[in-house]
Amino acid sequence: MKRRSKAGGEQLKGRRRKAPRPKRSNATKAVPRSNSSATTAKKTEVARLTGENNGLLSELRECLQQGTATAEVLSIISRSTFDLSKVLNTVLELGARLSNADKGVILRAAGNASYYAAATNRHTPEFIESQKGILFEPGRSGVVGRVLLEGKSVQVADVFDDPEYAYREFARHGGFRTILGVPLVREGSPIGLFVLHRAVVRPFTDKQIKLVETFADQAVIAIENARLLNELRQRTTELSEALEQQTATADVLKVISRSQFDLQLVLDNLIQTATSLCGAKRGVIFRRDGDLYRAVAFYNATPELIEFVRSHPIVPGRHTITARVALERRVIHVADLQEDAEYAYALRDTEHIRTELGVPMFRGDDLVGVFILYKLKVEPFSEKQIELVTTFADQAVIAIENVRLLNELRERTEEVEKLNQHLEHRVADQVGEIERMGRLRRFLPPQVADLIVASGSEKQLESHRREITALFCDLRGFTGFTESADAEDVMALLRDYHAAIGEIIIKYNGTLERYAGDGVMVVFNDPVPVENPALQAVLMALELRNALGALTDTWSRLGHEIGFGIGIAHGFATLGTIGFEGRFDYAAIGTVSNVASRLCDEAKPGQILISPRVLMKVEHAVKVEPVGEFELKGIRRPLSAYNVVAAQMKS
Repeated sequence: MKRRSKAGGEQLKGRRRKAPRPKRSNATKAVPRSNSSATTAKKTEVARLTGENNGLLSELRECLQQGTATAEVLSIISRSTFDLSKVLNTVLELGARLSNADKGVILRAAGNASYYAAATNRHTPEFIESQKGILFEPGRSGVVGRVLLEGKSVQVADVFDDPEYAYREFARHGGFRTILGVPLVREGSPIGLFVLHRAVVRPFTDKQIKLVETFADQAVIAIENARLLNELRQRTTELSEALEQQTATADVLKVISRSQFDLQLVLDNLIQTATSLCGAKRGVIFRRDGDLYRAVAFYNATPELIEFVRSHPIVPGRHTITARVALERRVIHVADLQEDAEYAYALRDTEHIRTELGVPMFRGDDLVGVFILYKLKVEPFSEKQIELVTTFADQAVIAIENVRLLNELRERTEEVEKLNQHLEHRVADQVGEIERMGRLRRFLPPQVADLIVASGSEKQLESHRREITALFCDLRGFTGFTESADAEDVMALLRDYHAAIGEIIIKYNGTLERYAGDGVMVVFNDPVPVENPALQAVLMALELRNALGALTDTWSRLGHEIGFGIGIAHGFATLGTIGFEGRFDYAAIGTVSNVASRLCDEAKPGQILISPRVLMKVEHAVKVEPVGEFELKGIRRPLSAYNVVAAQMKS
């Protein structure tokens, strides 16, 4: 047997001594006050949280409904792009349901302050019909007017309690007391209204108004989408029609270009293309033949019609469309021939032609034919179709004109060929003459060659005596330059020199008698007469001095000391061609040429020396200075010479 420790025994003794607690009944059990207060607080908190949760759940449910409705609207918008009515009705139904409205209508602007119901919800047809005559203008008499006036959402809590509201009978008929109007706005302009009604006085909340505004925006999106898509579809249709017309026109032009002599093929193609593009049943082209108009091309016509039309040419009048076009010279379009009392065509009943179009074919002011299209049912041609047929009529005229011109050209070509046969011998003779003149131009001065070519005679080349002025010009230092310079530099200097003096010689009507290296002789008054040849020669010499002075400055900067001198004499000389076959020159023989050459030799760089006879001709026009007398080689007596300083024209 185990012994217990002292400590354990003490513990056991203490436990045994502890008296048991008396039991109390539930009826008499006491609850501490502090516990009761806590319980009440907890219940209050639970109630508050429960209320908040319910509110959040309600808001969440509303948001979920709105989100679902918005998604549904967007889905319908995307699926029903071209069915605007379906989209608007869906938007209106969801907007009315989610805002707790009883009825609704979406109004769209139709111009002139009028609106029409584009979508309705729960309104009777009679009510919708009753509002068609109402014009809505900005004002205070109704909700629509107030929305247009204020440009924002407007509601009337009770239409029977609003002193400004003027449509109480309208409201009574529609069965509503509270009304809300929300504008449909595109780019700042109203295009309609979203209107909701309640049968009892119960104003819409701000949250509900905001919701309806959201649906109004979606309605605007749907309207705008439908508008843009309709415009796109219309534009696509127009482009397709334009492309088809352009393609057809291009095909016709190809036929015209390929079939220049086959007019029938072109006309058949034109009437076929025009008839097909305009949705017509048959087509005929009439051409004018004197006072009659005869059918020359058909498309889709019965043999009976072809036979009848060909055997009955049209005369201008009122009995047929072709006759009226010929008479009035304009487009004639009859929507229904059965209603036209003047129409008396024999095939009227058998062909059952109802709509007919006639387009004149003009070449300038002349009516050359008529383009006719038929329809067997009442279906008027559109303006675009009439314009298209007019274009094809113009192309038919072009084809007819082309063939006419080509036939005329062919006839003219035959005539020209006959004329050419008679002219061949003359042309051969003239070619020989032209070749001879070409040779003359190569070795004669331009003035002489031109006179010979113009006159057709070489009389000017024969020796003759005439009073002339001779000018001789050459360069100073040119011989030394040629001995030290390269051949290329010598040729370049001569090219510049000749180019400078050549233009001036032509300007003053001088005849270049000869040039040899740097020496040039110019004759005035032959073969081209000059009024004062001496003055022309001096004025030209002054301009030569200016031009050659600029060149000598340039040559000097390049290290070439080159100057020039000019001598001018006046007197009689013998002129004409000298040389041999294959090489002729036009020369002036006489003392006057020698004097000009000798004066040039005596001239210092930059001087223009003239003889006394030249001075007598020009002393009124130039300023000169005497330079003394010269013993000139070949001249028996000394000759006085004068240096021309400048021109001095007197009034």
